[in-house]
Amino acid sequence: MKKKLEKNKYIIIATLSLILFLIILKDVYFDEITAYDDWAYGIFVENLRSSSMTTVMKGLTFFGNAFCIIAGLILIFIFSKDKIYGYLATFNVSVVFVINNIIKAIVQRPRPSGYNIITEGNYSFPSGHSMVSTAFYGFLIYIVYKKVKNKKLKYSLIALLFALIISICISRIYLGVHYLSDTIAGFALSIAILMLLVNFIPSILGEEKGDKRGTKTKEIKS
Repeated sequence: MKKKLEKNKYIIIATLSLILFLIILKDVYFDEITAYDDWAYGIFVENLRSSSMTTVMKGLTFFGNAFCIIAGLILIFIFSKDKIYGYLATFNVSVVFVINNIIKAIVQRPRPSGYNIITEGNYSFPSGHSMVSTAFYGFLIYIVYKKVKNKKLKYSLIALLFALIISICISRIYLGVHYLSDTIAGFALSIAILMLLVNFIPSILGEEKGDKRGTKTKEIKS
């Protein structure tokens, strides 16, 4: 049972994330403004807003902008020895971007009004910043997990990247351009897509086939 869970962990996470997204989608579709949206408004807008905090949140939200994400993808191509990771990261971000815009066009949820600090176009659900940031920085977490050997450095980088994803999601609520339900839904759906991609990466890279060829070679030599 434990081995089976370990083998299918990415599919399990993807399934649970997709279920969470669908639950929030139902809430938004039928109720439009959820109870937890009001709760988040009270915390991030009514209690936390200040001029210094606004500067911080604008800085954090920048890391989810198209310019920053595209620059990050280019850097992966430049510095990664395995260029396939650059292609996979670009594919993941592109798929998430397209799906986000399709869902926005279907749901057509208006953005919050009356307390926004910055102005954004398009619809509100799900949050594009949350989805694309989770897609990009989430894939970076995967690369760090696979490639960084030093455990302290590895888990420090993973924690930092995860904190950045959550911070970008929070910044969208604070700046008044998204509801909490937008950001959680965007995060959950992007995680589901990322987990599906990660599940198939060994096959894409031919790692399983490589292992089999290596085994056969050893048998022939012996």
